[in-house]
Amino acid sequence: MKNHSSVTTFILVGLTDDPFLQIFLSILLFLTYIFTLIGNLVIIIITLVDLHLKTPMYFFLRNFSILEIIFTTVCVPRFLYCLTTGDKSVSYNACITQLFFGILTGAAEFFLLTAMSYDRYVAICKPLHYTNIMNEKVCTIFVGLCWLMGLIVITPPLSLGIQLDFCDSNLIDHFVCDAAPLLKIICSDTQLVEQLVLIMAVMTLILTLICVVVSYTYIIKTILKLPSPQQRKKAFSTCSSHMIVVSITYGSCIFIYIKPAKEGVAINKVVSLLNTSIIPLMNPFIYTLRNKQVKQAFKDSIKRMALIS
Repeated sequence: MKNHSSVTTFILVGLTDDPFLQIFLSILLFLTYIFTLIGNLVIIIITLVDLHLKTPMYFFLRNFSILEIIFTTVCVPRFLYCLTTGDKSVSYNACITQLFFGILTGAAEFFLLTAMSYDRYVAICKPLHYTNIMNEKVCTIFVGLCWLMGLIVITPPLSLGIQLDFCDSNLIDHFVCDAAPLLKIICSDTQLVEQLVLIMAVMTLILTLICVVVSYTYIIKTILKLPSPQQRKKAFSTCSSHMIVVSITYGSCIFIYIKPAKEGVAINKVVSLLNTSIIPLMNPFIYTLRNKQVKQAFKDSIKRMALIS
């Protein structure tokens, strides 16, 4: 047995040893990462420069894109490096850092999605009071609380986990440093840490999901009471993109994190790959392709750039 302080290097097993699959994954991850950066950066830029998008909804969307960029950057480039160089080693400090920022930004995303659902609730159910309730100060506080809740989620289990003892094996059965595969190679009693992880997962996923469901229950009730079909269609269109993103994000992450046990890591790796590369790529396109204001702002930005050049 090695004490946790003597562990200096971990080996990331990855997804496959097949060279053809590794090439395919390298190309796929590189392309998805580049397009994820471009898509989310476009959203950040146009919501900053376009005056029509200076609303709470797009303020939250901009911060969501920032979180997506950080989250995918924490996970994907390291895996790409492993695939292209064959070097699967990762230092203890780098592993813990990746774990910290991965869970921090992932948890913050859930709380931000909850804030976004509340924003839609106020906009549709209390439209006359919307500008007073969702003012700039309130929106900034909401975003700050999202980061704070992310810290609260990760700090207690990580503080306990880094004090545990690792076995002789330093193989992490994953392509990133995640809680479940790390618990698998710990020789100490992990019951307390696993229970704490479960509590934090339930707090993050279930409580935020309840808040989102309650918000959209009131939203749907209000929309159905609108007199004209055109009004109902317009109201639904303002929420549809957020509802799709919520469904995809919660569906994938609940599968991984709601039961942080030592078994089931293999199938979690595939879901984690989708969660760290494909879903962050989908989100900006979901928001832009289904949002006329964002599309129009993008077209206007392209025209302004063409005129300047």
